[in-house]
Amino acid sequence: MNTPGQPSVAHGARPRPALLTFLGGVGTVTGSKFLIESDHTRVLVDCGLFQGLADLRRLNWRRLPCDADSVHAVVLTHAHLDHCGYLPRLVRYGFRGPILTTENTARLAAIVLRDSARLQAEDAAHANQHGWSKHRPAHPLYTIEDAERTVSMFDPVPFDEQVEIEAGTTLTLHRAGHILGSAWAHLTLEDGHTLATSGDLGRPGHPLLRPPQAFSGADVLLMESTYGNRRHQGEAGREAFARILERTFERGGSVVILAFAVDRTEMVLHELATLRESGRLPAAVPVFVDSPMALAALDVYTDAIRESSPELRPEVRTAGGAALSPEPFLAARSVQESIDINHATGPAVIVSASGMATGGRVLHHLRRLLPDPRNSVVVVGFAVQGTRARDLVDGARALKMFGEYVPVRAEVADVPHFSAHADQAQILDWLRAAPAPHVTYLVHGEPEASATLRDRIDHTLGWTAVVPRSGEHVLVR
Repeated sequence: MNTPGQPSVAHGARPRPALLTFLGGVGTVTGSKFLIESDHTRVLVDCGLFQGLADLRRLNWRRLPCDADSVHAVVLTHAHLDHCGYLPRLVRYGFRGPILTTENTARLAAIVLRDSARLQAEDAAHANQHGWSKHRPAHPLYTIEDAERTVSMFDPVPFDEQVEIEAGTTLTLHRAGHILGSAWAHLTLEDGHTLATSGDLGRPGHPLLRPPQAFSGADVLLMESTYGNRRHQGEAGREAFARILERTFERGGSVVILAFAVDRTEMVLHELATLRESGRLPAAVPVFVDSPMALAALDVYTDAIRESSPELRPEVRTAGGAALSPEPFLAARSVQESIDINHATGPAVIVSASGMATGGRVLHHLRRLLPDPRNSVVVVGFAVQGTRARDLVDGARALKMFGEYVPVRAEVADVPHFSAHADQAQILDWLRAAPAPHVTYLVHGEPEASATLRDRIDHTLGWTAVVPRSGEHVLVR
């Protein structure tokens, strides 16, 4: 296989440095895709969907700069849509290689991709029915069948075990502590140079997962920068969350929590269980989880607890299922069960997806609860530009849903305490444990966050840190 713009390699010639291309996850926190091309191997690290602003979403329809069937393997760091959501499109274009990832990522990604395919089909059908798409007819980005083919291609890799992708190219996955199954990846390439990618790096204080494994070094590092310009609140964040609940219940209102279906829901349930046990969440206030995908992901987490997964903190393994069950805890799996939440009397806590309020059942709860000042809306994840969650955090006075504007009179709280990303100080701590790479590329961050982290790495560690451009090509050496 020849990489673009490079001649054939003579038999027995010394391998040349690999070419790295930034296809996504640059200048934004979505669409992560990094193509690594050696003399005989093409590997794609992550294959995510662009989300948020319309200009970004349109990039999902753009083809890769190489034929999908020429990619030998995909390395998937974790199961969030911005890292795995483009995989069925890649398969639709002809990719047939293995998708190398951890066992728990494979389980969670199967849930995420099936749900994404269902939503793609529903959106296309709705566009054709109501004529709002510029395309006639509108087609989904990929189908349920594409998603099922993708799921069949997952090839689980144990943590800390080196596997060969192709001759001369090896992969080792290490715990990233971001969500269940998440990994940072270390690749050794044909010419002997090494590349590591952080994926999404977790917080050392994640309530369910053990801290990320230490960075061991590489010639080139791709480092996420989501919170490159922020510091987490620590215990103050937990207290702020508890007080929001107490204020709302005193007003006689309900709380809707916008939570990502994978991991954030579990983190929120763990905190609610702790508050229930301490008495700060009254026994009379029910907790509803209204998201089929979140409930399916919760089953994977519950299985991991039952199996005493080494990814989990020892105290979580000891607590068992109670760690994620703030009884009374009510699961709304069917549409009717979701509708029935509207008839609940008195205050309630509703945990629903999507976490950025781009779709899902949470929109119905927002439409009902936002106009009432007794209620509260809590955003517990990073809110991407162009999403309703970001609009709420930025102080929007009305939110457009279902073709109408809904007034925002409820209290809105942004609680980054539940973020599963390392903040600036935690990233620096993770980096300084290893020798300096030749270059550290800052990806998966909005421009200000990436630039701030670049400056801090330069000032604090004295490393060469660069914010790459979308589509940029660099050599790994």
